Amino acid sequence: MKLSEIKQILADANVQLSKSLGQNFLHDANQLCRIVAAAELSESDRVLEIGPGLGPLTEHLLPVPREVMAIETDRRLIEFLEKRFASVKNLNLIHDDALEYVRQHPRDWSEWKVVANLPYSVASRLLVELAQLERGPKLMVVTLQMEVAQRLLAEADDEDYGLLTLLVHLRYQPEGWFKIPPSCFFPEPKVDSACLKLVQRTEPLLSMAQAAIFYKVVKRSFSQRRKMMFKLLKQNWPVQTLEAAFAQAGLSTQIRAEAVSLDQFVKLSQVLSRADGG
Repeated sequence: MKLSEIKQILADANVQLSKSLGQNFLHDANQLCRIVAAAELSESDRVLEIGPGLGPLTEHLLPVPREVMAIETDRRLIEFLEKRFASVKNLNLIHDDALEYVRQHPRDWSEWKVVANLPYSVASRLLVELAQLERGPKLMVVTLQMEVAQRLLAEADDEDYGLLTLLVHLRYQPEGWFKIPPSCFFPEPKVDSACLKLVQRTEPLLSMAQAAIFYKVVKRSFSQRRKMMFKLLKQNWPVQTLEAAFAQAGLSTQIRAEAVSLDQFVKLSQVLSRADGG
């Protein structure tokens, strides 16, 4: 779908795109092909697309997998997509807020791949929601604001390292990315974007019970970045329990969360889980 077609369709339908919904449509054919290639689709795959817009990526996804589920929150766009893909058998269009849909319709996503130009307004929240599922997607190839992508690529002591990094990295590993300039979108965003490939870990680092402790630990630890995480965690655990846990995890009680690696947070969570009887 060319840029001229997108503009004409929107004009004919008298549709004004919404900034609040993060509507920036990726139209560049080369970038769309790169995204689909990164997903390594097969005929047995099921694909979840979030925010299909007018369907430029959807069109590239449909030829291979057995099913594409596309969730779109804008009724005007759903009506267009229903007409455009009326004869397509392997497309399931859903009119809903994707974040609410994932929360309210629990299912086993473990055989699915997420391939999407995520709406910027909800990209981080969607990734965290999907990453925390017990049976989350086996692969996510997502287009994001560069700022969000950098946070997902960060490591301990990096400026961009933080809560989002850890909540996603517990279950997923970044395996490649590429930059997408603003000119590839309509309307053009004021920032660069990036497509990031996230692959589910073959072996979970923590059980679901331990993961619940991990989420509590990292959220509390990053609630006030300038404070030592030991002092912050005292709101949740007794001092003696924390001192013993920090010692076993090889952590100083003076350390700040931004200097603690994923492996160290995992170890700390395992120890605290045992202390809690888990």
